[in-house]
Amino acid sequence: MLGVDAGHTMTKAVLFDATGRVVAQGSGTLPLKATRSHWVERDMDDVWRTAHQAIAACLAEAGPEAGRAVAAVGLAGHGDGLYAVDERGRPVRAAIVAMDTRAEPVLEEWRGTPIWSRALKLSGTVPFAGSPAALLAWLADREPGVLQQARWLLSCKDWLRLRLTGAVATDPTDASASFTDMQRGGYSPELLDLYGLGALADLLPPVLACDAVSGTVTREAAALTGLTAGTPVVTGAHDVDAAALGIGGTAPGELCLIAGSFSINQVVSERPVVDPRWQVRHFVRPGQWMIMSTSPASVANLEWYLQVTGAPAEHRDGVHEAIGREVEAHLDGPSQVLFHPFVYGSPHQQPTSGTFLGLRGWHGRGHLLRALMEGVVLNHRWHVDALCSKLRITGAARLTGGAAHSEVWGQMFADALRRPVVVTDVEESAARGAALLAATAGGLLNGVTDPRACAAVLRRHEPRPDRVAVLDEAYQVYREALEALGPVWARLEAAEATE
Repeated sequence: MLGVDAGHTMTKAVLFDATGRVVAQGSGTLPLKATRSHWVERDMDDVWRTAHQAIAACLAEAGPEAGRAVAAVGLAGHGDGLYAVDERGRPVRAAIVAMDTRAEPVLEEWRGTPIWSRALKLSGTVPFAGSPAALLAWLADREPGVLQQARWLLSCKDWLRLRLTGAVATDPTDASASFTDMQRGGYSPELLDLYGLGALADLLPPVLACDAVSGTVTREAAALTGLTAGTPVVTGAHDVDAAALGIGGTAPGELCLIAGSFSINQVVSERPVVDPRWQVRHFVRPGQWMIMSTSPASVANLEWYLQVTGAPAEHRDGVHEAIGREVEAHLDGPSQVLFHPFVYGSPHQQPTSGTFLGLRGWHGRGHLLRALMEGVVLNHRWHVDALCSKLRITGAARLTGGAAHSEVWGQMFADALRRPVVVTDVEESAARGAALLAATAGGLLNGVTDPRACAAVLRRHEPRPDRVAVLDEAYQVYREALEALGPVWARLEAAEATE
């Protein structure tokens, strides 16, 4: 089984056997482009190029006959944002990703109106700036020609499937980003009309089951990837759902944390529980919902920091381990430096931005990195506290994403959340989840929770009382500073808007 996971900056192709054991892998990186203030985009052809090169590298590592051995392909990709194509399947503009905030003025118009409360009731979520509803409303006003040219409005993985197979489709997890009925499933004409987007109904792709075969690899895609033409490709899932499958976090009431580009904090539920602090989306299994509280404010902050400051030579290989060792040397005592991890956005309605507080001349890089790591964890805590206020969450939390590679960071999560945190032996969780869907479609597994594909626990972090106290105090300061800085951040944003 080949699992492909297309994240915001990296695409990974991983070859698994039928039980989810890694055979070979390849990857490619495509940096996000902030073409102007609040805009975060990707060239769609570059997204496809990165994906087919990652697949080719993976199969090359596995051996010359690997392409013939692939029984099926599963896809996962980042959610929200917008990948629009015309009748020929060609991009009509650059892709807009979920970290884009150009549509904030649209949200300001909607907040406090019946649109807000009605959207929450019908869809289980209120829109955010990078959601399809907000972006399409922005495009309708600012770039109407794009929507006139568009034939299909896709998500990231659906764009890759189109290039692999020529087939247009999506799945319930990605379809429920903005326009599906929370209770019944399927696209809701009332929701589209609510946002003033009813005329775009025919541009939404058909919805197929996550483990349905939605197409086969074309000859053109086979030549680029090394796959065999005719290989089945399953519909796949939003990467957060696929990651939960990959690490075995699918039991109702079990908390999964994905610390990657986004802060993802999610619980599978057997009933929808609505709150504006989170999103309720359909899960890969019918009759279940994924409740997730999210923000673009996790490990992407570290990537930004290293990009801006320059990654030292000793960090280029094993960056999380190297930084973890450096931070560990500065963990004694209270948190002297505070960081708000909002360089790409936050879960809060008021204007925010990335901010270091408490810097002194004697603070070095280790102090800043500790503050950054703690700030990311404290933002995750805000989300988890919200979920715990209305949902019954039991047991340890499962952690995946970039932060899971760092033992120091994993321990910070346990200390800040005051609950055990486990890390499985699965490194590429979303790719593995996509591959499990492919294995299910091919009859090699009896569903994605087949015991033969269980993930093993690699390590377990228990909360340490002394560090729990430190991070409790840091969280109080974090929250107080968040409130106090609101007017300052608003003035900075107003100054930026005049440029």
